[in-house]
Amino acid sequence: MATPLLTPTDEKPQQPISEPGATENSLGIWVLRLVSALIIPLVLFLFFVTFEFLQDPGINKALQVAVAVIVGVGGVWVLYWGMDRTVSVMSDRSAAAVRPFAFAGPAMMLLAFYLVYPAVTTFVTSFQDSDGEAFVGLANYQRVFTESQYLISIRNSVLWALVVPVICLVVGLAFATLADRLGRRSESLAKSLIFLPMAISFVGASVVWTFIYSFRSAGFGDQIGLLNGIWVWLGNDPVEWLANTPWNTVFLMVILIWLETGFAMVILSSAIKSVPDDLLEAARIDGATEWNVFRKIVVPSIASTIVVVWTTVLITTWKVFDIVFVMTGGRDGTAVVAQQMVTEFFTFRNFGMGAALAVVLFIAVIPILVINVKRFTEQEALR
Repeated sequence: MATPLLTPTDEKPQQPISEPGATENSLGIWVLRLVSALIIPLVLFLFFVTFEFLQDPGINKALQVAVAVIVGVGGVWVLYWGMDRTVSVMSDRSAAAVRPFAFAGPAMMLLAFYLVYPAVTTFVTSFQDSDGEAFVGLANYQRVFTESQYLISIRNSVLWALVVPVICLVVGLAFATLADRLGRRSESLAKSLIFLPMAISFVGASVVWTFIYSFRSAGFGDQIGLLNGIWVWLGNDPVEWLANTPWNTVFLMVILIWLETGFAMVILSSAIKSVPDDLLEAARIDGATEWNVFRKIVVPSIASTIVVVWTTVLITTWKVFDIVFVMTGGRDGTAVVAQQMVTEFFTFRNFGMGAALAVVLFIAVIPILVINVKRFTEQEALR
């Protein structure tokens, strides 16, 4: 009797045959990934230990610089070059799995060491006493939200966060719009002058504005402060501007606005230039006024950029301490959370309270980061 032929539908699908060493190879790849991610941080740690002998004040400074450049820069370059050569001799499958960890892994490890570890340590310290030893529970947080000096710093930080980003946005958007209507050469000059304060550090800007707000009591010579010079010339008595509560906080805000307005202007100007000219011309032909064109076309078109600028300036405002620290040291009701945190840590050596203020500041910034991530996700989804 003839054997019946099997049709293609009668054939049973063949089960994939697993290779004997598939599990071992997968485990080996993960080991290679981990080793490649850890090797550079470990070697950098060895570099750090090697540099310890250079801390001797008797060692020549030129030798210190030479060793730092040769061993630091050259050593890291040799490490990455050696890892690249090592990955290149692997099989294609292994190399594709290991290469990202070899190059991005060290950066992630270092980022975790320098950011995640300090954040966790600060959070733990916030529940300890001033020496960072005994556990005190929520006592530090209770003081933050009950004692007047800390409540004043929180109030001022919230006030800074409400006022500074909005004014920077409004003024920066106005400058960007007006500069866009100038000639090319005039526009470059105007933007350069407005952006120039960004080249100054916060401490440097504070020193500059110290001479503007400077005050000398009677009998200590003429007024050298620009603001008091104008005020006296108008026939008034000199004023100690930075002791004049609550306006002294506003005077300090002006410094940050002066610094950040140029940043807002440059970013918003680029966004305005990306608005299609055809859309603007169509609106004008339909009879729209320049104000309506700006309000109903330009602003909605650059809304995402406005949010980015606002959140960036807001984060900067939350963590500002240089201006307050240099100008007033937090006196006369001008303290902010970041400045109070630095004062507690490094002046009063109250580690528990300083850590609690740092945690409060971190929690205040989290919603801003969430907004940024959400906006970024929405933009990526539209692409």
